[in-house]
Amino acid sequence: MRYLGHLLLTFLLLLTNTALGHGPTRQKLVLSVDVAAAPDAVWAVIGNFQDMSWHPAVFSTTGQGGNALDATRLLTLKEAEGPTISEVLYKYDGAKMSYSYRITEVDVSVLPVTNYSGRLTVTPKAGGGSHIEWKGAFYRGYPNNDPPANLNDEAALAAVGAVYKAGLDALEKKFGK
Repeated sequence: MRYLGHLLLTFLLLLTNTALGHGPTRQKLVLSVDVAAAPDAVWAVIGNFQDMSWHPAVFSTTGQGGNALDATRLLTLKEAEGPTISEVLYKYDGAKMSYSYRITEVDVSVLPVTNYSGRLTVTPKAGGGSHIEWKGAFYRGYPNNDPPANLNDEAALAAVGAVYKAGLDALEKKFGK
């Protein structure tokens, strides 16, 4: 009986250790805005993967491949020599006004995330106007346990949320509510 008790205790300790060492959880974020403009007008502004001039944080966009799968773009932020984010397009549907992309390279001091993928979609609203949705999934910038505050889940969610909000606010300003 004593042997069984020790075995059970060992098993519980191992189970607890495994639970504590699982690492980060994939974070998900969805923000959206409704605007007065027709979906075609909104898509004409945001539907070109090679052009993110509509986002206030983006100084310039360069890339190759247009809207074809595996097209790439390099976003330069803030100023000509500002930090950059490299992205690749992995899904594009002009008829459904939606595209999905991944970040292939970013310094976590610029955006504290890893393994980021995002999707932008425009849909018609009943009664007119458009619904714009920006959705992302990602891991925090620090992949191990006990991340520093600037690379934890909360920092990743806050940073991505700020990017989405700035872009959606700019679109709302451009197209009206």
